[in-house]
Amino acid sequence: MQRREFLLSAAASGALASAARAGAAAVPAKPGFLWGTAGAAYQIEGGNYASDLWVVEHVKPTIFAEPSGDACDAYHHVMEDIALVASLGFNAHRFSIEWSRIEPERGQISRAGLAYYRRVLEACREHRLAPAVTFNHFTVPRWVAASGGYADPANVAAFAAHCRRVTEEMGDLIHLAATFNEPNLSTVVRWGGMLDKARPIIAMMQQAAGAATASPGWASPMLAGEAQYDGVLAAHAAAIDAMRAGGGKFPIGLTLAVTADHAAGGDDSGLKRKQAEMLDRWLAAPGDFIGVQTYTGSAVDANADVPPPPGTELTQMGYAFTPDAIEKSVRLVAGRTKKAIYVTENGVATEDDTRRIAYIQGAVAGVQRCVADGIDLRGYFHWSLLDNWEWMAGYKPKFGLVSVDPRTFRRTPKPSARFLGAIARRGGLG
Repeated sequence: MQRREFLLSAAASGALASAARAGAAAVPAKPGFLWGTAGAAYQIEGGNYASDLWVVEHVKPTIFAEPSGDACDAYHHVMEDIALVASLGFNAHRFSIEWSRIEPERGQISRAGLAYYRRVLEACREHRLAPAVTFNHFTVPRWVAASGGYADPANVAAFAAHCRRVTEEMGDLIHLAATFNEPNLSTVVRWGGMLDKARPIIAMMQQAAGAATASPGWASPMLAGEAQYDGVLAAHAAAIDAMRAGGGKFPIGLTLAVTADHAAGGDDSGLKRKQAEMLDRWLAAPGDFIGVQTYTGSAVDANADVPPPPGTELTQMGYAFTPDAIEKSVRLVAGRTKKAIYVTENGVATEDDTRRIAYIQGAVAGVQRCVADGIDLRGYFHWSLLDNWEWMAGYKPKFGLVSVDPRTFRRTPKPSARFLGAIARRGGLG
């Protein structure tokens, strides 16, 4: 074992012992609680040529730090990855189904694509992992983007048909399903002051997709137009109906980007507006649960987020290092809905795995306090299993519990993987 790995392992052991000593402050989660890892098809599989984002990635000049390329080659290593998740001690795994692999052209269905994802689900079940499936994790087939995204009713119907097809083929293996990943992201982008920067990116995406009215799936969450909001909500409702008609008996919901914010100064008018815009229309949508996805929070003045003060510890994404953010987000959502809640994403981008361990310890303690207080919180999925392709930032941000060699694709679990896996095995911190 290398010296650095030994020191990190020692740090993980020390943190776990500390967590056990602090057990009185963190009640173990209830039986049946899901402890999982997470990933998204486009970010890990590699070679998703039929996706709208593959087109956008290769527009020159590029807006991406580097292309996704082979990503983590999870398409060929997925069985190894699932076995690894189980061996670490987790009981669940979240992943997405890439629509473009199943329907690369409108009406052209790939039996091989369907068979691939059924094998993934079967492997999860063989390893006693509860599979949580996301049907749309930002990307869509090129033909969907080129015809206007979900603002086009024909694409709403096509998405519903896709969801029914997948459910009929493999719904017997799905434990939990989300229709869309973070369809409310535009609110976070706008309040963070990033929308003006995003607009030329969106225009580039539309041009790359091949139509002036195009709406690439990756850009749709950043488009503030009501037609896109209404289209996604219609697609969500239609997908639920389609999955139920296809025999799906699993819970279905949405995952939402949630920031754990507080009012800047004594004026909370902006904070209240942001929270309402970020959550309310989506919480009112049909479904069985809400997936909460939180990485940080900020102060909010009357009109925008306030940058972190000087000296704040920042992650590789430029976020404030805030392990307690997930507890605040869960409590915020629980106060606005009676639906069940899962933490479907929470994690930190850092090269320093000791800081990841500290983040996990703080986050899990907060999750357990929520459970102890009677909040209907049913699972925690850490983002992410693998160091993956992080959209425009490329491969630099390290969110993974497991590192991936870019040449050989060898997987190497970090001490944080074993730390969180041990928590999962025991059902809590202590």
